[in-house]
Amino acid sequence: MTNTPDSLLRRLEWHVVRRLHGRLQGAYRTVFRGTGIDFAALRSYTPEDDVRHIDWNVTARLDEPYVRLYTEDRDLTAWLVLDQSASMRFGAQNGKDSVLTELATCLARLFIHGGNRVGAILYDNRFQRVIPPRSGRSHVLHLTHELTRAAAAPADGRTTDLAAMLRLAASTVRRRSLIFVISDFISEVDWERELTRLNHRHEVVVIRVIDPMELDLPSLGLVLVEDAETGEQLLADTSDPLLRQRFQAEVAARELALNGAIARSGVVSHRITTEDDLARSLIDMVRRSKRRRP
Repeated sequence: MTNTPDSLLRRLEWHVVRRLHGRLQGAYRTVFRGTGIDFAALRSYTPEDDVRHIDWNVTARLDEPYVRLYTEDRDLTAWLVLDQSASMRFGAQNGKDSVLTELATCLARLFIHGGNRVGAILYDNRFQRVIPPRSGRSHVLHLTHELTRAAAAPADGRTTDLAAMLRLAASTVRRRSLIFVISDFISEVDWERELTRLNHRHEVVVIRVIDPMELDLPSLGLVLVEDAETGEQLLADTSDPLLRQRFQAEVAARELALNGAIARSGVVSHRITTEDDLARSLIDMVRRSKRRRP
């Protein structure tokens, strides 16, 4: 399955910031307040409050409506939106798809350890698979099996349609949830609006999986390069200084556009490479989620 030990995952807890839907059971302690069994505080009524939460005794004494706040114990639904396109097979040692599988498995184990449910959407241009959210160790095994057996489709001449992937997530995930979008984001930057819309309803976390060779072209002499998604081939002299300079400029422009689109969408983003230690990366992500706590 994965080399990340259960002892580490049991010590981690992902903190959500936004109000999400869930059932009033399970071991996940949310960081927001609402209906529940543990009384937390009183505050003045606002038009957005549920009238069922008004404390009529306090309201009668103070001649002003007050509502009771409770700390909730509820289970969280997390969704993994996973890019299964051909470009995810790239990697000098471990492919990006291998990192995605291990990361998705770790996240599923992390949330299911807390009594929560995890669902997944496996996507490429030709193939989409929705795995409904469930809990339990057997569900993690099922999810891992589906990820390991899902092979990327042959090149169809198109780059990944991330906008369509995000639209599928929006139409599939109805209840407010925590959504992880895991992809290399090799696509035309036309997905910003869809990511923004998804983030309006849900708490969205973007995790970019990249290979260092995508950022820094190694000097290997003449190399036949093939686009994994379009099938286009090109004979390139990687030792040519001019080519390397142009490559760096293209990478810088693409990174600027991509990071700008993610920032404007208002989502939390992380980046992991095929050379990173997954356990350390996961710990860093969880720490960042805690720092966002209100």
